[in-house]
Formats: sequence, C-alpha cells, structure tokens
Amino acid sequence: MTIEHAVVQAKRKPWGSTDLLPWSETLAGDEAIGELWFQRRAAEAPVTKLLLKLLFTTQPLSIQVHPDDVFARSIGLANGKTEAWYILSAAPVARVAIGLKKSLSPPELRAAISDGSIAGLVQWRPARRGDVVFVPAGTIHAIGAGIVLAEIQQQSDATFRLFDYGRQRELHLDNAVAAARAEPAQPQATPKRLNEARLALVISPHFVLERIDLAANSVWSLDVRSETWLLVIGGNARIGSVVTTMGQAVFVEADRVDIRPGGDGMVALLAYPGPTADAGALRQTAPEAKRSVKREAQVWPL
Repeated sequence: MTIEHAVVQAKRKPWGSTDLLPWSETLAGDEAIGELWFQRRAAEAPVTKLLLKLLFTTQPLSIQVHPDDVFARSIGLANGKTEAWYILSAAPVARVAIGLKKSLSPPELRAAISDGSIAGLVQWRPARRGDVVFVPAGTIHAIGAGIVLAEIQQQSDATFRLFDYGRQRELHLDNAVAAARAEPAQPQATPKRLNEARLALVISPHFVLERIDLAANSVWSLDVRSETWLLVIGGNARIGSVVTTMGQAVFVEADRVDIRPGGDGMVALLAYPGPTADAGALRQTAPEAKRSVKREAQVWPL
C-alpha cells in the first residue's frame, strides 16, 4: 500500500530549456534541462512499469524510433518503449512528427538515414496545447522546438537516433532499421469519455492515459490495484496527506486515497497500466461545499 509525493530527477539535454516555469521551480543554471523524470521516493523501491516525464524543448529533438518488446528483448533489454504525449504548451509554429510521408523498404530507410534525407521524409503536424499523441513502439517520430509536454511511457530508455541536426551524437543505423515500421503512422484514436470528469485519452496494452477535471471543493476517492501516476496540470488539490500544485505528481499503488481539489478545482493526467480503462478507479463522493452547508444549518439557529 503506497501513496507518495513523487520526486523529480532533472535530465540535461542540448535541446532543453533553462526556464521551466510554471511547471517546475528547478533551476537549470547555464546548462539546459530537457526532461524531468518523476520517480518513487525510496531508492530501494521496485522499478515501476511506467515512467512519467515532463519535456521542455527549445530546439528540435532527434528523429528517432523505439523498439517494441520483442526486438528489445532480442538485444538484451527488459522491454520496449511505447509512449504518449500530452501537449501542455506550444509556440505558434511548434510541430511534432509522427510516421513517414510514404512507406520505405529496409534498404531505402537505411539509405535515407545514411544520407540524411530522412529529415525530409517524416510527417510533421502542428502541435497545440491540449493535443494528445500516441506513439506506438516502432513509429518514427520527432518533437519540435517550443513545446512543453507530459509523457507517459513504458519504463525504458531505449532510443535509436536516425537524424540529429548535426549535434555529433551517435546514430543507431542497424537498430533503427530493425526496429522501425518505416511507413505512415496509423490514425490517432478518438478519446473516450468515461464520465463527466474523466476522459480516456489513450487506451493501449501498455498503459491508459486519462485527463481528469475535478470541480472546486468536491471530494473524490481514487482506489487502485496497480501502480498509478497522477500529474497535476491545472489548479491544485490535497491527495491524501499530500498537497499538490501544477507540475507535481503523486504515485499510488494498491491503495485508496481521497482527492480534494482546491478553490480553482484540479485538472490532472492519470496514468496506469493497460489494457483497459479502470472505470471504478475514481469516484466522486458528496461535494464538500454541500456538506458544509448542511453542517452550518444544523449548528446555526434560524
């Protein structure tokens, strides 16, 4: 039984930012931070199935691909890496790339990586606040500049670079060709409304990602069996004994916890292992404001 205020580990990246506000008060200094990883508090805690991150981009990331479970295990890794992004903010010209403009054979993909022409073959699309992008393992993809996003993924750092804008980092030609589905991406699934407060953004075998919108001064019960991450992206709330605000996360496992949004309510991302949405995980109890009125009517004379 676990309820924890997640700790944050900063990852410095050449494409990152020195200004993480309002999502984090972490000071970047002179070297840009590209990612904030949310983790269990205890160093000896078991490794989680999922990894929750915030990404900050001032330059485009590499064009890359992640392996699926089968290929990852064939090269000695524990598992592959399927991920999903929720765009928290985006510059007017910000964009992301998902899949290719056309299908390529393995020799054609190898040649495009070798001569750099892969940069002109990825399919870019505008990125806007509130967009959700599902990136199955094997999908060639990239994140452009001017974006802050939340990412939920399988617990893996397996990344094969195909193109890196001259940063002189290693490309992973053989593994990228072997792991990639060099084709246009599948259409994104339509989010599924679970109830008035819960919207399932992604439902996949590896994880479910929901957006929850809880009204001010209401009271909710989160009852979970497996690991669950909750990232506040708007407002604030008391989650159990933990007071949270924008950019902070809570980890819950095999436990029940009350969520009490503050005066402005709370918007959060809720993520847990798939393959199905847990309809009973989050339930509302009587709104706090109504209960307060009843108590006052009983105490104060007319």
